[in-house]
Amino acid sequence: MQFTYDEFCGGNILEIKDDVYNYLIKARRHKIDDEIYFRNLKDNNLYLYRLNNIDKKRAILDLISSEEKTLLNKRSLHLGWCVVDPKTIEKHIASLNEMGVDKITFIYSDYSQKNFKINIEKLEKILINSSCQCGRSNIIKLELCKNIETFIKENKDIYFLDFSNISIDKKSDEIKTLVIGCEGGFSNKERELFTKDNVVGFNSNLILRSETAVISAASKILL
Repeated sequence: MQFTYDEFCGGNILEIKDDVYNYLIKARRHKIDDEIYFRNLKDNNLYLYRLNNIDKKRAILDLISSEEKTLLNKRSLHLGWCVVDPKTIEKHIASLNEMGVDKITFIYSDYSQKNFKINIEKLEKILINSSCQCGRSNIIKLELCKNIETFIKENKDIYFLDFSNISIDKKSDEIKTLVIGCEGGFSNKERELFTKDNVVGFNSNLILRSETAVISAASKILL
């Protein structure tokens, strides 16, 4: 772990308990005078604390130093991911966080199953753990959108990943916002909202699952 997340870190004294206590004291077996890095993921600071006191259910740490240290991908990417099974999203979103995706808007497209409910709080917990492991100084911003038409109205310079003679590799430096369809891709009604110039595709004739497409696209643009 590159740091430990605690939303209250930043002051001269930090009290840890519950999950953070169990992880640091019981699992990692930290002792008095151990030095531990923390982030609150609200600012860009990396905080170094020294473990001062350990009780049965809580521990107290003293601040040694704080340093503004931003660790983010140099490029920014906003993904519009048409809603798929939440279990699929939960399985793959940490990889997108590690790649440096800045924002994901989950869009209820025509082929999305409307009974799928996105648990933002659960996803944020996954992202926090991912950032602790990869060192990222924030997490992906998450939003919901009712349909593709609304997403187009609220954003600009959008590209869509679909079957296209324009390779995503040729446009990777230009793409800042990319929409990926769910299982079944986009409906004909949705495709009428696109223009030929803002549709990109892969150099493959095979049909990819949504999660394969989103991981592959993000890696081509960001890595």
